[in-house]
Amino acid sequence: MKNRIAALLDALAQDPKARKLLRFQRGIEKEALRIDPNGLLAQTAHPKTLGSPLTHASITTDYSEALLEFITPVSDSTEQTLQQLHDIHRYVYDQLGDELLWTASMPCALTADSDIPVAQYGSSNSARLKTVYRYGLGHRYGRRMQTIAGIHYNFSLPESFWPWLQSYTHNTQDVNDFRTECYLGLIRNFQRWSWLLVYLFGASPAVCSTFLKGRKNHGLEPTDAEHNSYHLPYATSLRMGGLGYNSDTQKSLQVCYNQLDTYVDTLRAAIVEPHPAYSDIPKILDGEYQQLSDCLLQIENEFYSPIRPKRVSRSGEPSLHALALGGIEYIEVRCIDLNPFLPTGIDAPQIRFLDLFLLYCLLKDSPQCTFEEQTRLADNFSRVVTRGREPGLELNTPSERISLKDWGLNIMTELEDFAATLDSLIEPGYSEALEIQRQKLLDHELTPSAQVSQRVQQGSFFNAAFNQARNIKTEFLAQPLEESIRQKFEAEAAQSLREQAAIEAADEISFEEFLQRFLDQYRLESLHPKQRD
Repeated sequence: MKNRIAALLDALAQDPKARKLLRFQRGIEKEALRIDPNGLLAQTAHPKTLGSPLTHASITTDYSEALLEFITPVSDSTEQTLQQLHDIHRYVYDQLGDELLWTASMPCALTADSDIPVAQYGSSNSARLKTVYRYGLGHRYGRRMQTIAGIHYNFSLPESFWPWLQSYTHNTQDVNDFRTECYLGLIRNFQRWSWLLVYLFGASPAVCSTFLKGRKNHGLEPTDAEHNSYHLPYATSLRMGGLGYNSDTQKSLQVCYNQLDTYVDTLRAAIVEPHPAYSDIPKILDGEYQQLSDCLLQIENEFYSPIRPKRVSRSGEPSLHALALGGIEYIEVRCIDLNPFLPTGIDAPQIRFLDLFLLYCLLKDSPQCTFEEQTRLADNFSRVVTRGREPGLELNTPSERISLKDWGLNIMTELEDFAATLDSLIEPGYSEALEIQRQKLLDHELTPSAQVSQRVQQGSFFNAAFNQARNIKTEFLAQPLEESIRQKFEAEAAQSLREQAAIEAADEISFEEFLQRFLDQYRLESLHPKQRD
């Protein structure tokens, strides 16, 4: 008798509408630092020809003025998503002059923390809110941490999928509640197996020595006699460890993904309750607010997690508010390093494997998680971050210790049926993508982290990454950009600047009042999930 997953995949394959049911909705947010010709962080303002980072749909900035973020529209086509990402890069390179894009996740050579410029979005209240939030991050975690770059992979199933799955599983819930529960199950399973993505795609095993300035007891080892670079010999993704988007302060948060209500309540409490560690940060310095509040989290985005439940919110509405009222619309995977050997940091086989993995997490049974399990999962994740390529490395399951290699190969075997189904229903390439990742488990030298380590051992992290940045810029500039695409980006940039000006002209209240109204939304009874009915 077939197991439950095999029977479900068969049912999908036999449904005449199956192609539409599994048209994955994807969007990519890719970060990259602007650097000057010497490999230092660019001190220039966001190029005006790229438009307004406040309102542009596909080109913006994240923490630093120099940290660009490229956003692709939602698409169900792998090729279209990659082409859109490629076109954004190609246009941006034309606008950078002698500047380049740093292609690694860990940053370029850095000078003083104060030399890292905080992103600016204009003079409107909404723009100041974004900048003040980033000032707060700098005070809390240091600006160096905010120069780390990665890829956020947004994923959802089409609306037509959920009624089909409800019917197949004989579920009678409201479809929005059903979809939310399914996505929560995906998130719990993702936490159980996300170490595999860190092993396969981690590409930040080393850092420039300038990144460590002022840090004590970092635990890294020098790679050269001059101590220009530091690493861990078997690390996969230092970006996802204690040096990166990880906060000791946030370890007090016991975030549970068993129910949306609990998740929202936990983050809401962290946003509205003052936290002593941040009370000493000055409220205003040189006429500018220095953080949105003195609470553990300024907003929900400050909670650093490898995966987030998401919902599109209205302008000025906290995303946590939208999530509480409407349920989960999509999920955002946040543990993907930039692959410095790929022009856009990601390629088609990786996208297809992420699809496979996330569908697997969605459809597999997903028991509710306990605190004890969360502790074990965090330990597994940390082991792979720092020691993922260590021969014979073992991870903990509920019943035994098992080698990373064997556990990973077991998951790959379970993914074979998923890959075959998607090859026939969506597009060829899923089985091939699976095999590419399987080979990395058989030979860790094929992983991006091993390839980065090899380059660093031959010189230094800075030199290896800087050479790659120059090579990729040359590669992009050698490719002509279609005039129609250039004109499209120019029109979008001009329109975004007009929209920014309109927002600035429309402000009618002070920033102080605007900020208070924004923060008050987290205190409203309507944000409490139990009030949704």
